[in-house]
Amino acid sequence: MDVSDLLNSLNSAQREAVCVSPGHHALILAGAGSGKTRVLVHRIAWLIRTGAASPYGVLAVTFTNKAANEMRGRIEELLAMPASGMWVGTFHGIAHRLLRAHYQEAGLPQGFQILDSDDQYRLIRRVLRELDLDEKQWPPRQMQGFINRHKDRGERPDQIKVHQGDLFQDVALKVYRRYEEICRRRGAVDFAELLLRAYELFLSRREVLEHYQRRFSHILIDEFQDTNTIQYAWIKLLAGDRGELFAVGDDDQSIYGWRGAQIENIHQYQRDYANVELIRLEQNYRSTGNILNAANALIAKNADRLGKNLWTEYGEGELIKLYGAFNELEEARYVVEQIEGWIAEGHARSEVAILYRSNAQSRVLEEALLYRSIPYRIYGGMRFFERAEIKDALAYLRLSMNRDDDPSFERVVNTPPRGIGARTVDNIRELARDRGISLWRAAEELIASKGLTARAANAVDSFIQLVEQMAGDVQGSSDVDMSLNDEGGQMDLHEQIDHIVQLSNLIEHFKKEKGERGQARIENLEELVSAGRQFEFEEEEGIDELGAFLAHAALEAGERQAGEGEDGVQMMTLHSAKGLEFPLVFLVGLEEGLFPHQMSLDEPGRLEEERRLCYVGMTRARERLVISYAEVRRLYGQEKYTRPSRFVSEIPAEFIDEVRIRGQVSQPLYRVPEEEQSHEFSLGQRLFHAKFGEGTLLDFEGSGAQARVQVKFDRAGTKWLVLAYAKLERIG
Repeated sequence: MDVSDLLNSLNSAQREAVCVSPGHHALILAGAGSGKTRVLVHRIAWLIRTGAASPYGVLAVTFTNKAANEMRGRIEELLAMPASGMWVGTFHGIAHRLLRAHYQEAGLPQGFQILDSDDQYRLIRRVLRELDLDEKQWPPRQMQGFINRHKDRGERPDQIKVHQGDLFQDVALKVYRRYEEICRRRGAVDFAELLLRAYELFLSRREVLEHYQRRFSHILIDEFQDTNTIQYAWIKLLAGDRGELFAVGDDDQSIYGWRGAQIENIHQYQRDYANVELIRLEQNYRSTGNILNAANALIAKNADRLGKNLWTEYGEGELIKLYGAFNELEEARYVVEQIEGWIAEGHARSEVAILYRSNAQSRVLEEALLYRSIPYRIYGGMRFFERAEIKDALAYLRLSMNRDDDPSFERVVNTPPRGIGARTVDNIRELARDRGISLWRAAEELIASKGLTARAANAVDSFIQLVEQMAGDVQGSSDVDMSLNDEGGQMDLHEQIDHIVQLSNLIEHFKKEKGERGQARIENLEELVSAGRQFEFEEEEGIDELGAFLAHAALEAGERQAGEGEDGVQMMTLHSAKGLEFPLVFLVGLEEGLFPHQMSLDEPGRLEEERRLCYVGMTRARERLVISYAEVRRLYGQEKYTRPSRFVSEIPAEFIDEVRIRGQVSQPLYRVPEEEQSHEFSLGQRLFHAKFGEGTLLDFEGSGAQARVQVKFDRAGTKWLVLAYAKLERIG
C-alpha cells in the first residue's frame, strides 16, 4: 500500500492527524467512536512509508494487552510486513522489556520475579506479621494501596514527607520500607515497581537513557488521558529534546481518577511542549445523531474542557427513551421486556448491554433475566451470588444453620482476620480427617483437649462463640430469645441476614479497604439484605425461609453465565464499558446518590468525573439508548425515595422520548385483573390471607399476573405476595 492509498480511507481530520509535520508534537483529541486506533496505526504506517521513521525507531504505548495486540496486528496488515522491529505494548510490558535488557544496571537479578496483585497482597500480610501489626487495625489492602499510590507518584519511602502525629503514615512507611527490603532480597518486582524502576534506570544511567532517546524518534501514546504521574514523567524523560510525541486521548472520557489517572496530564503536555498541534477528531462512526447531540449537551456542563462536538453522517435516528419506574423491580421488568422485543425483531442478545454505576445493581436485573430464561454475561466481573464478599456472608449464614458445613467453616474461620493462622487450620483439618468428623467438631475437640496453643485456642473459641450467637439470635435457640425484632415479632428474613452480616464484622472489615473497591463490597453486602427482603418463600416441608434462601443463592450462583462465544445479554459497570459499543444500550439507575454516586458529591472534581462516566455510557450506544430511573429503590438493604439524576435534566428534552409519565408514588388505588375480575386495593386496606391471617397493605408494585403487594400481617410479620396466587380478601 503506497502513501496515497494509506490516506484515502481517512476523513480530513484523520488525515491531518496522520500527517502532522516532522518536528512537531501532536495532541489528537479523539472523541468517542471517532477512529482513534485507526489514526494511531495509520500514523505509524505513514511514518514508515514516507521514510520519516524506521520501524526500529517507533515506540507505541497503550494500556491493555488486547489494545496492544490489536494495534500490532493492524500495523502489520497495513504495511504487509512484521511489526517485530518496533516496540508496541503496554506501559508495564515495555518497562518489563527494558528491565530484562538492563537488569544489571537496574540493580536486579537476571531472573527477577514479577509479583501480581495477589502475590503482593500476600507479601504485605507477611510484613504485617513480621512487624507484629494487627491486620484489623492495619488492613493489608490499605497498605497495598499506600505503597502503589506512592510508587505511581515516583516516591520511595525516604521521599515521602511524614506529617507529625500522623500515626497511619508512620506505620504505612514502616510497612513500605520492610516490603521493599524483602522484594530486594527476593529479586521481586510488583507492577508499580516495573514503571518506577524503569524510570529510575533512565535517571541513574545516562548512557541507557541516551541510547533509547536516539533509538525512539517517534513515541505514540494511546489513551493519554489515563496516564498517571510516573507514566507521564517516564514519557517526558524518554522523549527528551529530540523525540516527537504523538498523544491520542479524550479529556471527556477520563473516568479513572480514583485509581491514579491524571486528566491534568493533557493540559500539562501543552504547557511542557511549545510546538504541540491540537487536532480534534469529531466525526463519530458509531452512534446516531440524537445520541451524540444529547451526549454533547451533557458533557458541555463540565468546565476546563479542551472542547469538541461529536457529529455523524448516520442521521438522527431514534430519540433516547426515558423510563421512570416505580421501583427497581419494575425497572428490571421493563428492561427485560424491551430486550425480548429486540430479540423478537431478529436481533442477537449479544447486541444488548445493560450498564450500571454500582455492581450491586446487577442482582435484580440478573433475577429478571433468569426468570425470563434470557442468557446473560457479566463483563469484567462476577454474578452477584458469586462475589467474594457475598460468599463470605452466605458462609456465615450456612454455618449458623449447619455447623458441620466444612466449606463454609474454612471460608470464614479467619475472615475477617481474627488471628487464626494456616498452621492452626491445618491442625483442625488433620484431626477432622483422622476422626472422620467435621472441622467444627474437630475445632471443639482441640480446644477441649488443649491441642492448640493458648492464643490459637482463644481465637478459635471466639469464632465458635460468634457463630453460636448468630445461630441463637436468628433461630431463637439461645437462652434469651434474641430472634425477636425490635417490635417483639420474629425476625424477617432480611433482618436475619442483616443481623448476621453486622455480627460477622464484614462491613467494618471492608470499610478498611479504601476506595471504590471497598465501597463496592459494602454495597454488595447491603444489597444481600435487599435480596432477603424481596425473596418469595413458598413453604415446603423440611426447609425454613433462611434455608430456602440459601438454596436459591446456591442455584443462582450455579446458573452458568453465557460464555464468550454464546449469544447472551452483556451486563457491566459503566467503568467496564469504556472502549466497547452495542446497538442497544440500557443505562439504568440514573438517580441522585446512585449516579452521580453519593461520594462524588463530597469530593472536588468527582462530580465532573461522574458526568464523564455518563457521557461514556451514552456513547456506547449505536442505534438505541434507553435511560431509566426508579422513584423508590431498595438498594444496599434500604428502601429510599429517590429523585432523577441531574444528568437526566441536563439532556435537552428535544432528544428524549419519555416512555411513560408515572403517577405519584403514593397513588391511592391498585387494580389487578384476576380471572377477568377487577379488584381494588387501597394502601392501608385490611386484608385476610388463609395462611397468614389478617394484615395491612403497605406497598405494591408491577401489574398484571406478576403484580405483588407488601402486607404486614398481625401474626406473621411483613410479606411480599404475588397477587395472582395469594388469594387475598378484603376485610370490611
